Amino acid sequence: VHLVESGGGSVQSGGSLRLACFASGYTARTYSMGWFRQAPGKEREGVAFIDDDGTIKYVESVKGRFTLSLDNAKNTLYLQMDRLTPDDTAMYYCAADPRPSMTTVQALGVTPMFWGQGTQVTVSS
Repeated sequence: VHLVESGGGSVQSGGSLRLACFASGYTARTYSMGWFRQAPGKEREGVAFIDDDGTIKYVESVKGRFTLSLDNAKNTLYLQMDRLTPDDTAMYYCAADPRPSMTTVQALGVTPMFWGQGTQVTVSS
């Protein structure tokens, strides 16, 4: 299993970015997947998850601004991020797990099995 993120960059507050996570070595829709982020000096935070049944969950701070989607044909998970703020500045990581629910994995404090290398998102005020 291999996950490769792309799409990070630097934007001004209010701007948008779309992150992509290309998955290889398995069929993306059969795993649960998600995006996590970690800012300097802060703990890693789950941002958005998709379970293997297609259920999507967001952390409260990004609801209404971020949109998670999975393109099964491209085996790629996307995170559309709109109305970005400096608080969104972090390294963003894609994760996948063979268990059916990333939400449950996260809630149990279990570390997802597979991770990408991360992509930096920087939002300036």
